[in-house]
Amino acid sequence: MRSADDHRRLVESYLDELALTPELGGLEAAMRYALGGGGKRIRPVLCLATGEALGCPPETLLPAAAAVELVHTFSLVHDDLPALDDDAMRRGRASTHVQFGEALGVIAGDALLAEAFRLALTYPTPSVARELAAATLGMIGGQYLDLTEQDEDEAAVHRLKTGSLFGAAIGCALWVAEVPERKQQPWRALACEIGLLFQIVDDILDGDGLAESHGLDGARLLADAAVDRAEAALAELTADISVLAEIVSSVAARTS
Repeated sequence: MRSADDHRRLVESYLDELALTPELGGLEAAMRYALGGGGKRIRPVLCLATGEALGCPPETLLPAAAAVELVHTFSLVHDDLPALDDDAMRRGRASTHVQFGEALGVIAGDALLAEAFRLALTYPTPSVARELAAATLGMIGGQYLDLTEQDEDEAAVHRLKTGSLFGAAIGCALWVAEVPERKQQPWRALACEIGLLFQIVDDILDGDGLAESHGLDGARLLADAAVDRAEAALAELTADISVLAEIVSSVAARTS
């Protein structure tokens, strides 16, 4: 079994060498800038680790894993725009729209999303693309609720806005590994808890969201409970869960 770091290196190499649609021309620079902004690649690593636990070679999972990361990057590029979060910095450097201009920021995000579905549709089954589409729509729906403040249920917003792509990371791997839908529930339960844990830790680090509404101690209790549920979900899986357990631990211990 490869470690999480091994998977991360595979993802980075694949993204670096990914051939983008030739028609994009000069837009490629903005797309690669957005993709190259760092980050822990937790979602694609989760996809590869799930597939390998199911006996599927990581190389087979790479297009799906990259597709999930491209959707995530698209969401960050658009979230940073002045009409939304209006963030000038992303991971210690200028946001894509600041570096390349607002118009290119918009269409670079659009192109990343389209490229994600191009990759998802390289598989014989359409289920990978369907999984990604459902997750993307869920993420956008969560962003809408958060933006318009129409839903006071923080858990619902987090489940959609953050949890959707964690669900897709595992869900896409399940479809590529040809796991029947009736056997997917324990894996999807794990995805739900990892997504929630990621968001809680994010809120603790930023001092907002659940950390603001529940206090830091309350948020830490929520994180501990999510870890317990994730570990319980792992225990139900009849597979080598060592790397997945490593991912859960790293998410819980995240400091940035």
